[in-house]
Amino acid sequence: MLRLKDLREDNDLKQSKISKKLNITQAAYSYYETGKRNIPNEILIKFAKLYNTSTDYILGLTDEKKPYKKTERK
Repeated sequence: MLRLKDLREDNDLKQSKISKKLNITQAAYSYYETGKRNIPNEILIKFAKLYNTSTDYILGLTDEKKPYKKTERK
């Protein structure tokens, strides 16, 4: 279950505004939000950053809304 619509509405945003921020069409955003199209990883990461949450939360894999702590890469 995708949570894009809930996140968007919680932030009082319109699909058109988010699509412009992410440089995608409003139609593409709508397809992602309704689950009619799979979200490419790079767009999913942008959603997580935009909404300050994790990709797992967006995808419904966790109920923890907070983003994960960043770890240093070696």
